Amino acid sequence: QLQASGGGLVQAGGSLRLSCAASGRTFSTNFMGWFRQAPGKERAFVAAINRSGGSRYYEDSVKGRITISRDNAKNAVYLQMNNVKPEDTAVYYCAASPGPESRLPQAGAYGVWGQGTLVTVSS
Repeated sequence: QLQASGGGLVQAGGSLRLSCAASGRTFSTNFMGWFRQAPGKERAFVAAINRSGGSRYYEDSVKGRITISRDNAKNAVYLQMNNVKPEDTAVYYCAASPGPESRLPQAGAYGVWGQGTLVTVSS
């Protein structure tokens, strides 16, 4: 299971760190990803990270502002959001995927999802 946390209200230009805690022994064997769903829109890929943390993948609009990381010893994955913008407002979901890397931007590649945490960016 996955439990996302860290959402809240933040002003544009501010920072926020989302966390996702995983239960179970297989965390380190999975790719991990973050998706977001804005009101009235479909769930969209934000970022993903491979098993070791050595490879990271980002949606173009968040590159340079958002960083994904993981700590396999703590069974956790993080999303550091800097210089947030109003268009970052969404419910953010963490998810686990067996791969392959080529499918990581696709929601269908993920078999386990967290419950979501709401990020609201005020202008």
